[in-house]
Amino acid sequence: MELRVLIHAPFGRDAQVIKSVIGQTHKVVLCSARDELLAAIQEGAAAAIITEESITDGALLQDLGAWLTSQPSWSDFPFIVLSNHEPGPRSVQAISILHALGNVILLERPLNAQTLSSAADAAVRARRRQYATRQHLDEIGLARREVERLNSELEERIEARTHELGNANNRLMKEIAEREKAQSALVQSQKMEAIGRLTGGIAHDFNNLLHVVNMNLELISLYAKEEKVRPVVERAKAASKRGAKLTGQLLSFARNQSLSPKLTHVNKLLLGIKDLLEISAGSSVQVQLDLCEHPAMIVVDPSQLEMAVLNLAVNSRDAMPEGGSLHIATGVRHVAKDEDQLKAGDYVVVTVTDTGAGIAPQLLSKVFDPFFTTKPTGSGTGLGLSQVYGFARQSNGVAFIRSELGSGTTVEMYFPAAVEDEAEWQEQVSAPSIPARANLHKVLVVEDDADVRGVIVECLGLIGYAVTEAANGTEGLAALRRDRPDVLVVDYAMPDMTGAEVIKQARELLGDDLPVILATGYADMAAVERLAGKPILLRKPFDIKSLGAAVAQALEATRERAGA
Repeated sequence: MELRVLIHAPFGRDAQVIKSVIGQTHKVVLCSARDELLAAIQEGAAAAIITEESITDGALLQDLGAWLTSQPSWSDFPFIVLSNHEPGPRSVQAISILHALGNVILLERPLNAQTLSSAADAAVRARRRQYATRQHLDEIGLARREVERLNSELEERIEARTHELGNANNRLMKEIAEREKAQSALVQSQKMEAIGRLTGGIAHDFNNLLHVVNMNLELISLYAKEEKVRPVVERAKAASKRGAKLTGQLLSFARNQSLSPKLTHVNKLLLGIKDLLEISAGSSVQVQLDLCEHPAMIVVDPSQLEMAVLNLAVNSRDAMPEGGSLHIATGVRHVAKDEDQLKAGDYVVVTVTDTGAGIAPQLLSKVFDPFFTTKPTGSGTGLGLSQVYGFARQSNGVAFIRSELGSGTTVEMYFPAAVEDEAEWQEQVSAPSIPARANLHKVLVVEDDADVRGVIVECLGLIGYAVTEAANGTEGLAALRRDRPDVLVVDYAMPDMTGAEVIKQARELLGDDLPVILATGYADMAAVERLAGKPILLRKPFDIKSLGAAVAQALEATRERAGA
C-alpha cells in the first residue's frame, strides 16, 4: 500500500486519462471524493496526483495541512499538481495553496504523457528513499534501545558481582589474573609458540629428574623396613608432587597440544567463563546457562574444555548474524547399555544450542572433519568443530551434532562422570603384583638419560620382566633387529631421533602389532597422533604401579589381538 499512487481529479475525465498514462508502471488508486483521498493518504501511499481546481476547497486543504503537519521527521509526502494556469503571474491565493502542500511538482496542462509518467516515477523514487530512511532510523532506534538494555543489565551484574565479592578480594584478584591469562593465550597463541617450546623443554628435563627421584623413593619404600624411614620418604615425595604440579603449570601456560586432565567441576568452569562467552557471542546474542543441580564432575583438561565451549559459542554467533539465543546446559545421563559410540555408564553431558540458520542434512556428516566449513572462503578455518570432536574423543568421551535448516543447531559433548577421589594423589605404596610367568615376557627400554633408564629397568626387573636397554634410538633399533621384545618402552625426546621416529621405524621392522609405551614428560602429540597405531602414553614422573599397569595393558592388548 505504501507504494501506490493516489489520483484525485474529480472533474471530467482527467482521472481516467491519468490512470491510463501511469497505470502500467504504478499501482493506481482513484479517489473521487475528499474523504477517500484523506483515508488513502493515512493508510499509506507513495505520491498523490491532484488537479489544482480540486484543492480550491478550503476543507480539503485544511485536512491535508493537518496531516502534513503531523508527518514524522523522515516523511515529506510528494504531490503532483496539474494546473490550468493562464499566462501571467499566479495569484497570491494560488501560491499560498501550493506552499501549504509542501513538496509539490507543478505541471502545466496540457502536457504530454511522458512528462506525467516521469514526474510520477520521480515522486515514487523520492518516497522510496524516505521509506529507506525510516527503516534506517527504526534500526538505529532498535540498536539504541538494545544498547541501553545491555548497559542496564551490565550495570546490574556489575553491582551484584561487586556486592558478592566485596569480602573476597584475594579470590577476585586470582580470577582476574587467570581470566587475563586465558584471554591473552586465546588471542596470542601464535606468539607463544617459542615460549611453548622453551617451557616444554624445561618440563621434559625437569620431569626426568622428578622421575628418577620419585621412583627411587618408591624403591626405598619397598626395600627399607625401618619405620623411621617412611616419614622421610613421604616428605620427599610431597616435594616431588609439588614439582610435578609445577611442570604441569608450565605445560598449561605453553598451551601444548597434549592434554593435562584433572578433576573438573563443569558447572563452576562454565560460570567462570560466562562473561567470556558473552563477549565471544556478541551483544546481539543472548547467552543462557542452564546448569544441573547434580555434581557434574569429569576428568578432562579444563583449558581445552573452555576452548571447546568457546569454539561452539563463536560458531553459534556466526550462525546468528541478526542475533538470537545461545543456550548452554549441563546434565547427568545414565546409559544402561552400549549405544551409538557410548559405552554403558554415567556421563556428564554439556549441550550447546543456538537458534541460528541450521546446517543442511547432507553436510552434517562432514562438519567434524578438519578444515571443513560452511562459511564463505576466508571466513573460517574449519578447525573449530574438529577440535571439539577430537577433544571429546581424546577425553574418553564423544560429541554429537543435530541440526535442521531454520531451527538452529545443537552440539552435545559426553564425558565419563567422575567422583572426588579419582583425582587424589595416590600416596600409598604397595609392592607391585608379579604377573604369572612375567619372566617369559621381554621388555626393551630405550631412554637416553642413564639415571632414568636405570630406574625403569630396575623397577621392571623388580616386577619380574626380562629387561634389555638401549641408550638412544639407533641402539634401540639395533636391539630390535637382534631380538624381538614383547613390549617396547621408549622416551620421546632423545638426541639422535625422537620416540615417534623410533616407533615408526620399529613397526616397519616388526609390524604394526608391536606394543609400545611412550614414556615422556613432554611430547609433540601431533607427531604421535600421526603414527599408524597410537602408543600407550605414560607421563613422567610415574610410579612403579603405573609402569607395571602400562606394561600389563600392552600385553593384554596383544593377547586380545591374537585371540581375535
